Amino acid sequence: MTVMNVRRLIPTAAVAGAVALGLTTLSACSSSDAAEGGSDGKLNVVASFYPMQFLAEEIGGSHVSVTTLTKPGTEPHDLELSPRQTGGLSDADYILFLKGVQPAVDDAVEQAGVKNTVDAAKLTTLENHGSEVGHDHGHEEEGEEHGHEGEHGHEGEEEAGLDPHIWLDPVKYAEVAEGVGKSLEKADPDHAADYRKNTDALVTELNTLNTAYETGLKNTSSKTFITTHSAFGYLAERYGLTQEGIAGIDPEAEPSPARIDEIHTVAEESKATTVFFETLASDKTAKTLAKDLGLKTGVLDPLEGITDKSAGADYIEVMKSNLTALQKALGAK
Repeated sequence: MTVMNVRRLIPTAAVAGAVALGLTTLSACSSSDAAEGGSDGKLNVVASFYPMQFLAEEIGGSHVSVTTLTKPGTEPHDLELSPRQTGGLSDADYILFLKGVQPAVDDAVEQAGVKNTVDAAKLTTLENHGSEVGHDHGHEEEGEEHGHEGEHGHEGEEEAGLDPHIWLDPVKYAEVAEGVGKSLEKADPDHAADYRKNTDALVTELNTLNTAYETGLKNTSSKTFITTHSAFGYLAERYGLTQEGIAGIDPEAEPSPARIDEIHTVAEESKATTVFFETLASDKTAKTLAKDLGLKTGVLDPLEGITDKSAGADYIEVMKSNLTALQKALGAK
């Protein structure tokens, strides 16, 4: 834990600079180095995109060498892999991905056939937040009643309806972290004690983040936020908020005129003040809509990648910025 706490004392800008540099170097050398794997005695880990990379780096620590398939600044949903990247995957010692976010990665991972392949979606319970988010089609109306009995019952459900954005709920992300820790212990038993220790430290940080969200969003004058990218279904459910997505889960989708009318009504009834857009996709729709409705715009980062435009150097810092943005938009007391 000490290391993680010390990090908080370093000025954000300095950390952001260092991380941005670190990430760029990582991506720049990764595609060619991936094939050499393990020559430095480290576990050669391939992560599909930033939320998986963060877990691998935090839990793996000095025992892993992590490469990410999604370069900073790339919209992960649209990722196409080069034949070289796809070929290089089979040289990984361990692959961490999240099925349902990146179709190109899902196919490539299946072809690679690496023994230690972990799908983060299987480490927690996915839910259906509806394609036109805001209407959950009466699915699981009991809110928190799902428990874990549904963990294996999802096989028959149409996968397209399940929302993959689990990392935006610190509680679900902590569940995934636990599972990643256990799987790294199995993949590299020699360093199991360190993986356990790093997992515990990360889970403690995620619990602290969850508490900050719970207290920070308890008393607000509105419970509804409007967003161009409907990525925040789990976060909204966890903290008793309502996400109104302008379009569905696809951040680039254009909203229908009928949906824009609905958003207008919602904004008036729920006293919503802000239309949120994200850093990796175009903000055109948000700005037009906000102007038409007389609302403000703000950034709510779905944390699919960290760039120099991100409001923080890593997952924890950007999630804190998201909390501040939500508190402001919802009128936290």
